[in-house]
Amino acid sequence: MRILFLTHAFNSLAQRLYVELTEDGHDVTIEFDINDAVTEEAVALACPDLIVAPFLKRRIPESVWRNRRCIIIHPGIVGDRGPSALDWAIADGESTWGVTALQANAEMDAGDIWASVEFPMREASKSSLYRNEVTEAAVVATRTTLERMARGEAPQPLAAARDVVRGRLRPMMRQTDRAIDWCADDTAAVLRKIRAADGSPGVLDEVRGTRVHLFDAHPEGRLRTHFAQARPGAVIAQRDSALLRATIDGAVWITHLRGADAPDHFKLPAAMVLGDDIADVPEVPLSADAEVDYPTWRPIRYEEDGAVGFLHFPFCNGAMGTAQCLALRDAVRSARARPTRVLVLMGGPDFWSNGIHLNLIEAAEHPAEESWRNINAMNDLVREIINADAQITVAAMQGNAGAGGAFLALAADHVYARDGVVLNPHYKGMGNLYGSEYWTYLLPRRVGAAAAHAITQRRLPVGMREAAAIGLIDDHFGATPALFRIEVVARGNALAADPGFSRLLDEKRALRWADEQQKPLEAYRAEELDRMKLNFFGFDTSYHVARNHFVRKVPRSRTPLYLARHRAQGWRT
Repeated sequence: MRILFLTHAFNSLAQRLYVELTEDGHDVTIEFDINDAVTEEAVALACPDLIVAPFLKRRIPESVWRNRRCIIIHPGIVGDRGPSALDWAIADGESTWGVTALQANAEMDAGDIWASVEFPMREASKSSLYRNEVTEAAVVATRTTLERMARGEAPQPLAAARDVVRGRLRPMMRQTDRAIDWCADDTAAVLRKIRAADGSPGVLDEVRGTRVHLFDAHPEGRLRTHFAQARPGAVIAQRDSALLRATIDGAVWITHLRGADAPDHFKLPAAMVLGDDIADVPEVPLSADAEVDYPTWRPIRYEEDGAVGFLHFPFCNGAMGTAQCLALRDAVRSARARPTRVLVLMGGPDFWSNGIHLNLIEAAEHPAEESWRNINAMNDLVREIINADAQITVAAMQGNAGAGGAFLALAADHVYARDGVVLNPHYKGMGNLYGSEYWTYLLPRRVGAAAAHAITQRRLPVGMREAAAIGLIDDHFGATPALFRIEVVARGNALAADPGFSRLLDEKRALRWADEQQKPLEAYRAEELDRMKLNFFGFDTSYHVARNHFVRKVPRSRTPLYLARHRAQGWRT
C-alpha cells in the first residue's frame, strides 16, 4: 500500500512504524501535521491508499478523513479517549493498558475500532512505557489493521466494543492533577506522579524557593535513615547532579529539572538548575562497582558474572555530556584492568546512547567550546573501547541509538541489539553536522565505503532486519529488554568459555595492529575534528540553529524532503 504518515513529529513510535511497514513492503511517506492546508496539500500530492497517524496532537481535518481512510494509533485501551491516556493509566495504577487503532471521524479517539492490543504495565516512566510496550503494541495493532483491510473486513463500531465500559473519556491531565503533596504522598505515589509526567510536561513543584518541573525519578532504599529528621520534600543529598528528596516513608532521586518561570527553559541536570541554592547539600557518591542490595540511582554501574563484566550506563534520554563521557571512559578503563575475558557494554534499557548532550551544550556560556569539549570526551571514550585488547568487547543495545551513540556501539568487537531497536546512524539532521567518534574508521570497516556513505547521507532510521543484513550489527534478538538481557548474559558467558578464546583475542589484536599500520586512529580523529571545527566555529551556523530548535522544541514549519518524499520531484503518481 501507499501510506502517508501524518504525525506531529517523527518520534520513536513513528520511526519504528516507518521501519516495520517499509520492511513489510509498503511505500511510506511522511508529513508533519502543521496546519489543515499543509495536510490537505500533502494528501493531494501523495494520493495515499491509507493515512496513518502515529502521533497527533489535534484532529485530522474533516476534508481529509471524509475522503481518505485515516487510522489513528491511540495509546489507550478500547473506549479510552483523551490526550493524556498513558498519564492517567500510570497515575491510576492500571495493571494492564493497551494501544488501539481507530478510524478517524469527527470526534477525537471515538472512531470505529480496527485493532486493539493490551499489555501488562510495568513500574516505569511514561517515556519508557511508550518506547517499549506502547510501541510494540502499536506495531501489532497496525499490522493487524492492514491485514484486516486486505481481507476486506470492516472495523467494529466503538459502541459495540465488548469492554467499552472500562475505557472512558478523560480530560487532559493538568498540573493540579499531578501535584505532589510531600506531607501526604508516600514514595510510591511520588514516583507514579513524576513517572506519569516524564518526558512531558514534568511535575510542577518548588525546590528551595525555585519553581521547577520534575523529571526522571528513582527510588532510594537506604539513605533516608541518615536524614531521619528531614521534612518530606526536603533535598537531603546529591549525587552526580541528581537530587535526593525525602518522602514520608523514604526518598526519591530526581535527576532532571526544568525551570518553570521562563518559556525558554529546557530540561537540565537537577543540580545544575539549582546551582548555589544547594551548595550546602551533601554529596553521597557511589562508585560504579559498589555492590548494593537496595534500590538506588547512579549513572554508571559495573558488575561481573564469572569471566564477564557488564557496564551499564542508562543516561537520561541517552545524552552524554562531557563529564559523563569521561566518567564512562574511566569506567571502561577500570573494567579493562579486571581479570575478565569479555566486557559487555549495556547502555540503558531505553537508550543505548544518543551521543553528545545537546541540552548541556545549549546551556553552556560558550556552546561552540562546550561542543568541542563534549565531542573530544566522546572520542576519548570510543578510543578506550577500540583499544581494549585484553577482552572481547560486546555492545548490547537494549534501546535505540542515534548519531554518535550509534557509532559508539561500533567500537565494540560484537554488536547485538534487541529486535525492536531503531538506529539513526547519521548526523546531518543536526544542521549538517559532520560527526566524529571515529565513524570514518568504524562504519566502513563494518559495512564498506559505499554503504557507509549511503547510511550517513539518507538520514532515515534503520531497523534491525536491515542493520543485520548490511552488517551494521551482528545479530538481533529478544522481544523485550528483559529477554534481550537474558540472552546477552548467555552469549557473553559462552564467548568467555570458548575453547578458542585465546585465538580470538590474538586475531583481534592482529587486526587492530594491521589497521593502525594502514592508518592510525588519530588520523581519523584529526580529519573528523577538522570538519567538526567548521561546524562549531565556522561561518555556517546551521548546527547551532538546529541544536537550538531541537533543545527548545521549536515547532517545525515544514517537513524535510527526505521524509516528505511526496514533495520531491519525480514522486510517482
